[in-house]
Amino acid sequence: EAKEAYEVLSDANKRRMYDQHGHAAFENGHGGGGQGGYADVGDIFGDIFGDIFGGGGRSRGPRRGSDLRYIMELDLEEAVFGVERRIEVPTLVSCQHCAGSGSADGKVETCGTCRGQGRVRMQQGIFSVQQACPHCAGSGKAVSNPCDHCRGQGRLEDQRVLSVKIPPGVDNGDRIRLQGEGEAGPAGAPAGDLFVEVQVRPHEIFRRDGDDLYCEVPIRFSQAALGDDIRVPTLDGEAEIKVPHETQTGRLFRLRGKGVKSVRSRAAGDLLCRVVVETPVKLTSKQRELLEEFETTFEGDKARRHSPKSSSFLDGVKAFWEKVTG
Repeated sequence: EAKEAYEVLSDANKRRMYDQHGHAAFENGHGGGGQGGYADVGDIFGDIFGDIFGGGGRSRGPRRGSDLRYIMELDLEEAVFGVERRIEVPTLVSCQHCAGSGSADGKVETCGTCRGQGRVRMQQGIFSVQQACPHCAGSGKAVSNPCDHCRGQGRLEDQRVLSVKIPPGVDNGDRIRLQGEGEAGPAGAPAGDLFVEVQVRPHEIFRRDGDDLYCEVPIRFSQAALGDDIRVPTLDGEAEIKVPHETQTGRLFRLRGKGVKSVRSRAAGDLLCRVVVETPVKLTSKQRELLEEFETTFEGDKARRHSPKSSSFLDGVKAFWEKVTG
């Protein structure tokens, strides 16, 4: 425990999480896979530093249930426009037969091991360390006639079905907190929370960066040279962009407001279309003949005028070789 506490204090990211979120940032299941995750920092600090400096540590009584994490995969359209999903979560629920007390007859006594404190003191070298009572799991209570259904635990394993509303505009890593939908606490303690973490599947057309969307739009050589009005896809239909003549591969066209509406501000991002000039393939004899005739118009000084980048590149190569060969 001392080692874990030191890791939190010495790790800037963990310390920042603790400063921002307190104990909840590290409780079981919060930020980890499945029901795992970081250790409960409240216990570590309360056990070690509370006793060293004479503090009371955490309040006595049963601990709240563990937080749970659920990974929800969404299509890009679902993340952008929002969706409602039903999910099934394996968890611990309060036993209905004993109302979560763990007692068959409802009688709950004071734990004789910790005398109702929920904590026991252990000597570890020069340190006197407190920890949750192993007999009552920190509840401070004990039952002499345990419930047959939950075997005195007050909780049972179950599959819970929940309906989760995903708001429009969520992105990878966003989390939705469902308060009280985590594991039931022991001995009737409050339940933990369920954190639904969003993972967005890759899209076949669009790439998302924040609230902006990007896509590549292939255009023909003739369209790039002569200019054209072309239709491009958006998440809610089609839009038109005007491609001017002499457009080169890589040019970006911005469609304002056609991106993603922010989940926080509801301001919409933009759609940026990158045009890619496509080389024609499987030419007919007529097309080949026309292109060969077209190529003859680039001979001599005309090439420098009509293909300035190619001419500049070739001039650079020529100068390089002259320098190398002396």
